[in-house]
Amino acid sequence: MKVKGFLKDVGGASRVTKLRRETIQAASNVPDPKDPIRALADALHPGPESYRLVSVTDASPTAKTFRFEPVSGHVPVFQAGQYACFYFTIGESVVTRAYSISSAPYEARLEKPFFEITVRKNRPYFVPDYIYSEMKIGDEIKVDLPFSAFHVDTVRDSKTIMGLAGGSGITPFLSMAREIAHGTLDADLTILYGSVQHGDIVCGEELDQIAAACPRVKIVNIMSDDPEWEGEKGFVTEELIRKYSKGDVTYFFCGPWPMFFLVQKALKNMGVPDRRFRHEAMMQPANVKQIPGFPEVQIGQMHKITVVRGVQKDVIDAKADEPVAVSLERAGIPIDAHCRGGECGYCRAQLLSGNIFVSPLGDGRRRMDKEMGWFHSCSAFPTSDLEIKIPIL
Repeated sequence: MKVKGFLKDVGGASRVTKLRRETIQAASNVPDPKDPIRALADALHPGPESYRLVSVTDASPTAKTFRFEPVSGHVPVFQAGQYACFYFTIGESVVTRAYSISSAPYEARLEKPFFEITVRKNRPYFVPDYIYSEMKIGDEIKVDLPFSAFHVDTVRDSKTIMGLAGGSGITPFLSMAREIAHGTLDADLTILYGSVQHGDIVCGEELDQIAAACPRVKIVNIMSDDPEWEGEKGFVTEELIRKYSKGDVTYFFCGPWPMFFLVQKALKNMGVPDRRFRHEAMMQPANVKQIPGFPEVQIGQMHKITVVRGVQKDVIDAKADEPVAVSLERAGIPIDAHCRGGECGYCRAQLLSGNIFVSPLGDGRRRMDKEMGWFHSCSAFPTSDLEIKIPIL
């Protein structure tokens, strides 16, 4: 850039302002209906849309893969590792649940686009069983996607990725493996996948095929209780993580809470910096005793919640050991919860009176939220009668 002198350079702002005013005055009075930025935003984040269930296939003896095609013909762009938010109507309630996308991003850009989730039966949670027993081929459901920062970022992360997975937590890593094998994700991926027995491995055959065909993907299965297993045994320990770690590694975790605590401790012992450890937003543990600091005296207690929506007030029953969002859903009061792990903030509510316990496992609030009494209802538990204010949906 040519320097014309201090006064001329500083005075350039006035010339730009003059040019802008002249351009505005010369513009047409008729609004231009074309807005490319708005069109791009709508394509990337269209909000909840209808998807049709087109196939169901076995992923293991206890897990199935559900494929959905968009009614509109368009699946928003997503990154391998992100999740989709499903809106289920169960009885009188609209219930939201987040599921990691197990298909690859490139498959959403095919001539006939689709995305898939892989769901494992899980008795403590009723939604997976609802999907198994109630959803049929041809059913349509509202889905919003994509969400989460749980994906490989070439600026933020190293190219060497280690996925630490347990149970159905393998699904985001399957998406990554598919994308790497397709050549549209520049990363090397090693997955340490913990299961109880080899029959519990989810999508094992496909992962083995990908690893055999693509040298950038490696899968290491670890069995905790399988005497006949000839591979790695036990849990995903610090010893095994060290064994398979090479170079500058970014660690990604997706699995059950007990495994998370073990992995977190192992990586801390290894001196892994926080910027090199990423974990998916997870639902609060079904057993609240696993939540650090949860007041055990509250287990089994019942409270009343006065829910304010505009001028309307409703009083509902609430269990102290269930998140506020779950109590709202049970009462048929709509709350737009997405991640259900305290991360995204969609279920944000304001505490007008009473006391809550906010889980440290999912406290994604900003500092100002805390000062103004806002909380994420999916990760907050009532410890007294409450009065809260929520958006009108």
